[in-house]
This record gives sequence, structure tokens and C-alpha cells, in this order.
Amino acid sequence: MTAELVRGQNHTLPQTRLEIRVSAGSPVVAGATLGDERGVVRGAEWIAHPGSPQLPGLEVSQQAAAGHRLAVDLEALPEAVHRVTVLLALPVGVGGPARFGATAAPFVAVTGLDGTEIATFTLTGLDSESAVTALELYRRQDAWKVRAVGQGYAAGLAEMLADQGLSGAAELAASIQEAVARSLARSVAPPPPRTPEGDRVRQASGPPDPGPAPATPPAATPAQPPTVTSTDTAAAPAPGGPINYAHPRRQHAAPPTPPPTAPPAQPGQAAQPVAGDATGWSMDERLYNQIWGMFEDLARAAAAYRSAVDFAESRMDQELDRSLSDPRNRIGGAGDRAREEARAKRDELTARAREVLDRDLAQLAAEAAVVEPALPAAYAGWDNPVWHAHRIPMELPMALRLGDLHLPERTDLRIPLLVRLPLERGMWVDSGRTASEAAALMDGDRLRRLAMETAVLHAARLLAVYPPGEFSVHVIDPAGSAAGPLAPLVDAGVLAGPPAAGPQGVAAVLAHLTRRVDLVQMAVRAGAADSLPPDLDTGEQLLVVNDFPHGFDDRAVTQLRYLGDEGPAVGVHLLMVADREDASAYGPLLDPLWRSLLRITPVADSHLADPWVGHAWTYEPPVTPPGSRVLEQVLAAVTAARRAAGR
Repeated sequence: MTAELVRGQNHTLPQTRLEIRVSAGSPVVAGATLGDERGVVRGAEWIAHPGSPQLPGLEVSQQAAAGHRLAVDLEALPEAVHRVTVLLALPVGVGGPARFGATAAPFVAVTGLDGTEIATFTLTGLDSESAVTALELYRRQDAWKVRAVGQGYAAGLAEMLADQGLSGAAELAASIQEAVARSLARSVAPPPPRTPEGDRVRQASGPPDPGPAPATPPAATPAQPPTVTSTDTAAAPAPGGPINYAHPRRQHAAPPTPPPTAPPAQPGQAAQPVAGDATGWSMDERLYNQIWGMFEDLARAAAAYRSAVDFAESRMDQELDRSLSDPRNRIGGAGDRAREEARAKRDELTARAREVLDRDLAQLAAEAAVVEPALPAAYAGWDNPVWHAHRIPMELPMALRLGDLHLPERTDLRIPLLVRLPLERGMWVDSGRTASEAAALMDGDRLRRLAMETAVLHAARLLAVYPPGEFSVHVIDPAGSAAGPLAPLVDAGVLAGPPAAGPQGVAAVLAHLTRRVDLVQMAVRAGAADSLPPDLDTGEQLLVVNDFPHGFDDRAVTQLRYLGDEGPAVGVHLLMVADREDASAYGPLLDPLWRSLLRITPVADSHLADPWVGHAWTYEPPVTPPGSRVLEQVLAAVTAARRAAGR
């Protein structure tokens, strides 16, 4: 499985004979340096470049090209070599772009000799840089790994070589550029797009195409957003032509109908964002794809910034170690100057990374400001005016909004958390005070009420986006403690029955839904769906459980677990409002139940892990505007639609 790296991320190499493939939007010079255990390049003889393309275990191209294949045999490298650094630079004096920001983002892949990709890295965020350190292959405890670096240099190849500790870097850089200019071989054109089944398309431009619900969300990972097929899309601009500012990970196959296009940008200004700037069969699908594209853009932008900061800190430590390894520099002013220079370089790199991040975040904020007002009710927040004119749909929407996600780099930039419909798993609103710092500071009764209010908002939204009569809500409230939060649902008459109270009420509701699951499963397995009893409701069912495990005996707990395991496949879903500590007496018996549910919180909490980029996303639960009666209006519309449909 290919590892798609972001800056600073590493991956173990399963073999030692490799190819490093480079794709760029315009011709680039590709080279590599060898470093010792401290990363120091001992001399020009440890550099492979177009003027000297072969070293033991390493061979690079002899010309500038838009596509390169570097051959690496890690076992054939000199014993003193612990690091191989892959370098890219724009050629000088050949009429091409003078900075990476004016061309498509370079893409680098580490592959086996058969072409199977091991790890890939797209060098996004480059602007004024004309040379860049792309990858490092390094030895760690007798194993080789690859690390995505992406460190750019505005002063070009000379600055990059000097940064690796090479004396005479300017002279060597000039000789490399001279060798490139003397080359009579023409530049290689960018490789053609690969087949949709095979791999990345490198020429088309556009937003993301979501796959099945993942790993991420995405994503529970940030609410498990759909996995997005990775493709690079920024095509190289014609000389003197406009630059494509689309994020290099935004891509799609051609849509059946073209998405909206932004008006032409004024010279010197970025293109204005447009709602629905993604592909799809409908505006809802285009907005869905656009939102997940924004999610990915924010994840990668933050990951790149954090990796750049880590790289700057690591580089400062290495420079200090190199400088202070000489005892003569430990006393007097030399040591102080070395520390100041290392810290100044660290601050410069961090500031440049923050500048790139702020630029990306500003673009995303502008896009969010355009997209949010255009969202349909299923995707919109409760403060969106679309709810005031909402009509119950006759078709099920693609997805449902559960809240918002944001990162600490910019807390006001929030991405809607969407899950696909019909639901594939239940939800658990955690009412425990140990769940987060914000919860720990809140009164227990207030927290439980907030948790139930959150569950009611989710249930109301589901009722509002399903066609009339195709979604039913059952409630178990054993002690009747949620009468206040449940009042909007009860008063509107949208529940399948009164909230079940006491052990007998709990048993009756669980028996009813368990019977439905059993009958539908048997009918599906026998291929006899027409034989279901006429009184059986075949629509989707949601069971809201408050104050679990109060009022549940062992049989009821077993039935609840059964609904959690088997219910989603036949349209029965759980919405638990519970403190896991209250059910601790059951021990590991309930662990599968908790794991099967998507955990959300009634207060903001950073608990949604995104293992792909290492972020912990902060989840913001849905709320209605203070004093608003939007919830009552929406539920009244549900009741009216059911009455009109004779349900």
C-alpha cells in the first residue's frame, strides 16, 4: 500500500534497490547528495548531478527534464553514508520559470524496480523558491527510511548545497547549471495521465472525488470522512499564461455537468472562490465534494506547517551540535554567535512556514464564507436561513451535518462534519464529566441536559431530511429525566410513540426493534422481502437511549448490543446519551458497543483523531441560535409533511 507523505512524515523502506521518480510541470534539475551520520556532505565527490551523474549506488539524470528516474541501491552505497538527499532545482538561463510557485507542484515517488509505489510526496506550498530538498533516505538502526522534507531555497541551488555544509557551494552550483545549459538533449515532457484504475492523473484540474468511508473524515477518525483518491491536478501553465492556483490534491473526473466557474481574477489577485466548485451529478454532490476537499486542504496545510516548524527546530539542534562539537566554540563569543545564528535561521524558517500557512488559511476562509450560505438544509448549520424556508424533501440527501471541525491554527475556520446517509453506524453523545476539560468544569446535571439537547437536534435533523414517513424515532428515557429536552419532539408529535419509561417500557421498545431486525434479516437472506408482515415499518429507525444503563437488566443490555451490531445493516440505528463510567460495572462486555458508535460530545472537544496526518480535530456540536424557534418550525414542517402524505 502506497504511503502518501506530508512534510516531516517518514516511512520504512521494504527494499534497498529503488527508483525515485520525479514529475514536474516544467523541466527541473534532479540530483542527490550523500551524507554521513551527522548529515554532512564531505565534498563534491558525494554529490550526484548532471555533470557527474554516477556515484556508487546512485545514478541521476544528465539533463533538465519534467520527468526523472533516479536509481538507488542502498546496499551499494559507501559504508560511511547514512543519508541520501534528493534535490530539485530550476535550471537557469533556459527560458523556464524562475520559481516553483509559477509551475505545478513537483511530485516525487519512491518505487520498487517494478514500478510499485512505496511512498509519494507532493511538494506543495512553494512560492519564491528555485531549489528544494525533496526527500531524504536515511539509515536508522540498520533499517532505511524515507522522509518527506520539502524545504525550499529562494537563493537557489547554491544556498541549498551550502545548507548541507558543503564548501565551495556557489562554484559547484554554477558548474551544475553550466552542465545543464550545455546539454543538447531536449527536456522530457511530463508523463501522460495514468488510467483511472491505475493511478494519479497529473494533468486535469478540479476538486476531490470521495471514495467509500474510510480509514478517515475523515475520520473514529475525523468523523470518518470519505477517503479521497489522491491525484495531482495542477497543470503547468503556458509560458506567460495564468497560473493555476488550485490545490494540487483537488481533482475529479470530468463531471456530467460543469460546476460553476469563478469570474476571471484581476491581475495580481487570486481567483475568487465559488460555491459548488467541484464535480458531481447535482449541486448537493458538488458541495459535498467541495467540503471534503476543503477538509483535506486544511489538514494538509496544518500538517505542512507543523512539519516545517519541527524541521526548523531539528535543523537548529543539528547546527548547534555541529558548532559546539568543537571545544574552541564553547567558550567566548563564538558559541554565542552560533546559537544566535541557529535561532535566527529557525525563526526565519518558522516565519516563512507561517506565512504560507496564513495564505492557505485565508484562501480557505474565503471559500468557506462563500460555501456556507449556499449549503442545503442537510449540510447547513441551524443558524443558516435555509431552515426558515425548509420543505421536507422527497429524496434522501447524500449526507448529514453533525457539527463542525476546526484546528488550533485558526479556530474560526470551521469545516462542516458530514456523514453519509443512510447512516452506517450509530452515535454516542458522551455525557461524562471525564470526557474532556470543558466537560470536567461543567455541572453534571447541566452536562447531561446538554447531551440530551444535542441528541434531540440530531434526531430532528434526521427527521427533517428524510422523506415523509421513511424515518421513525423511538426514545427510551427510563427515569423520565429528559422530559425538558425531549419536549420539542413530543409536542410536535414526531416520535413513534411516547418516550418509554421504567423497565417495562425499556423491554417493550427493545423487543419491538429486535423483532424488526430479526424479520428483515430473515426476509433479506431468504430473498422474500414481500413476505414481511404488513404492520412492519420498513423505514429507517432511530433509537434514542437516555441515561443508560439505568432501567436496563441483563436481557435488555444484550438486546441493545444486538441492535448495535446487527441494526445498521437493516436500518435500525442507536443514538446513545450516556456516561461510560456509569456502565463500568459491565466491564469489557460493552466495549464492542462503545467501539461501534461514533462518539460525539455536547461541548467542544478535541477527540476526533486523524491518524493520517496526526491531527486531533476539535469537534463543535450543533446549537440553535439563542432565542430562535427554528427547531419548532422544522418539526412542525415534518408533522405537516407527514399529514399531507397520509402517514
